[in-house]
Amino acid sequence: MNELDEIDIKLLKLLGEDSNVTTKELAGRVNLSPSPVFERVKRLEAGGYIKKYIALIDAEKLDYGLIVFCNIRLKQHDKSIGHEFVTDIMRLNEVVECYNISGDYDFLLKVYARNMKHYQDFVFNKLGSVKSIGSTHSTFVMCENKNSYNINI
Repeated sequence: MNELDEIDIKLLKLLGEDSNVTTKELAGRVNLSPSPVFERVKRLEAGGYIKKYIALIDAEKLDYGLIVFCNIRLKQHDKSIGHEFVTDIMRLNEVVECYNISGDYDFLLKVYARNMKHYQDFVFNKLGSVKSIGSTHSTFVMCENKNSYNINI
């Protein structure tokens, strides 16, 4: 953060709110001409402050309305089993987020499914084939009240 000035922070905030905004629009909002804004954004990208640009898709409109948080406990703890688990999970399209966590469980997965039958099939046929899993615990989302990837800086 020491490398960033007030304009860089403002650009990150604006892009976090709407990554589809044009360089010209950004320039107007930070009171600079488009060329320096373009260069700043490229520097923020190259510096890793901006990882990528995405579109937030409405899962319900695509018939993926069931959101499940699945806690995973590994059979045992060692480096190779952890890496094996992550490699296996990366191949599962239903898993949209995977976190290595502390506490009673080792990993937390965010899973999108069409319905309960789809999730059951996912657990039995996909998660069930991941040999490093010792146990799972699923929590079903009743209502998504807030979903924001933007960081308050």
